[in-house]
Amino acid sequence: MKSFHKTQSNYFPLLSIVVFATLFFGSFCYIQYIKIIPFPDFTQQEPFLESSNSTNIQLQVAKNHDECDIFTGEWSFENGSSHSHPLYKEEDCEFLTEMVTCLKNGRPDSLYQKWRWQPTDCSLPKFEAKLLLEKLRGKRLMFVGDSINLNQMLSMVCMVQSVIPPKKKSFSYASYATVFRMEDYNATIEFYWAPFLVESNADPPTMRDGTAVPLLKLESISNHGDNWKNVDYLIFNTYIWWRYPTMKVLRGYFADGAADYVDVDQNVAYEAALKSWAKWVEENVDPNQTSVFFSSMSPTHIKSSDRNNTNRVKCWNETAPIPNRSTFNVGTNQLLLATAVKVIQSMKLPVHFLNVTRLSEYRKDAHTSIFAAPGGKLLTQEQKSDPVRYADCLHWCLPGLPDTWNELLYTLIIHKT
Repeated sequence: MKSFHKTQSNYFPLLSIVVFATLFFGSFCYIQYIKIIPFPDFTQQEPFLESSNSTNIQLQVAKNHDECDIFTGEWSFENGSSHSHPLYKEEDCEFLTEMVTCLKNGRPDSLYQKWRWQPTDCSLPKFEAKLLLEKLRGKRLMFVGDSINLNQMLSMVCMVQSVIPPKKKSFSYASYATVFRMEDYNATIEFYWAPFLVESNADPPTMRDGTAVPLLKLESISNHGDNWKNVDYLIFNTYIWWRYPTMKVLRGYFADGAADYVDVDQNVAYEAALKSWAKWVEENVDPNQTSVFFSSMSPTHIKSSDRNNTNRVKCWNETAPIPNRSTFNVGTNQLLLATAVKVIQSMKLPVHFLNVTRLSEYRKDAHTSIFAAPGGKLLTQEQKSDPVRYADCLHWCLPGLPDTWNELLYTLIIHKT
């Protein structure tokens, strides 16, 4: 998929005083644009919009006629001895946490592991771990964002770790960073926790359980961003924490007690946060060294009625995807998705947009559901019997859907960067 970037026209200076004045004024406006993003004018808020019936956002990006859209296609079930999915076995990847090991945690079926994504007009290349590792030799690949990106980071680790000798790989956790090191390749696959990308009260380790109402500092990103510098592949996301119609935005500083805040329309705050992120990317990333990706929204399947199935409880006991080419709506926030597209298209530096939302919306069967481990603890039998309260319909089992996201990412890294 082509990178999104703004196309700028070249204007030749003219002798006319009128044209000179026009260019001077335009230059002044451009300089103001690239300055530090000011605190938004919250008196001009856009209304909150409900989700539409489709996530097929029309991306206003020109494509070559021979370019394949790898994000449009259908799911194909693989069975028999010659199947290629899953790409690894749950029990063979020691680095998986109990948050995602659904079979180990008691899930009775493994059908969710056997679905392969098939683009409409082409086929994805076979995932070759050694080929990717050669591409990563001497480099860093970092997922930045919320726990969905941690989900994907663990998937990527499992997809490559089998070809690395046991004593030549290591895994470490810290407050913000999770790092998988591959000694022979002098390379790392990393995750950095920043659920809003900008600074928030959900950043510290003790505040990540989702019980506190989020409080954001929309223009503050450098504390996080200093940890992203000189990384060769950056994959960003931010969505699942944006769950309130209005967001609390800090006017002062967290060190001052976080008492002075204002309620801001969700989409206004989301756009401001992404503009802060975009500004950081444009000012700190060398496109000759670093490839930047942004993942679209990872959908939830919390309301069965959203997909015309009133006999189910959230995503519990789902064993098959929504049928291909169905008309359905799982409640993905279309306004936020459109905002992400708009901001990325406005950037001067190329960013690859991983448009995984629609293909993921089909996968109501792939969530961890009652086979997760919230807070590091497996659910009790009593809790499992209450899926309305305890089913996790945000995160994904591994092996599973995030492996497909990484197959798409792999395709872009190998063929587009």
